[in-house]
Amino acid sequence: MLTKLTITKKMGVSAESAWDAVRRFDRLDVWFPSMETCTIEGEGVGARRHLTLVGGLGTITDRLVALDDDAWRLTYERPESPFPVAAYTGTVEVFRSFDSLAIVVWTIDFDSSPEDSGPVAELLNGAIADGLDGMEADLGAHGQAAPPLTPAR
Repeated sequence: MLTKLTITKKMGVSAESAWDAVRRFDRLDVWFPSMETCTIEGEGVGARRHLTLVGGLGTITDRLVALDDDAWRLTYERPESPFPVAAYTGTVEVFRSFDSLAIVVWTIDFDSSPEDSGPVAELLNGAIADGLDGMEADLGAHGQAAPPLTPAR
C-alpha cells in the first residue's frame, strides 16, 4: 500500500539557516531523539547517511538522490531500515514565510502492507515532528535564529 505523509513546521529561524542545515545531510543524530549516531559516506548526490537507532533498535541507510540549492529541496531514498516498508523516499523542502522565517516540509512516500501502513505512518509522523523540533532547537542554540522583527512605525 502506497502511503504519503507530510509534516510541516514553521521555525523561529531564517529560511537560509534551515536550508543550510538540511542540505548538509549529517545532523539527524542531533535533531532526532530516536537517533544515536549519524555518519556520512561520500559527498553530494549519491552520498550515504548511516544511522543507528537508540536502544539497539536497528540501523538505517539513506542515499541522497537529489539536492537542489535553487529550490531548497533534498530527496533521499532509504534502502535499509528496520521498518516494514518495501520502498521509502523522503523529500525535505524549505520555504521562506512572509516574515523570512523557515517553513520546513518533510514528505515521506512509502510502500508497505495495508496492516503496517498506519503504524509506520504514526511512528514516522512522531519521529519527524520530534526531529524538526530538535532541528529548530539546535539552530537556535547555535545563534542561527532569525532576528526579531522591527515593529513598523
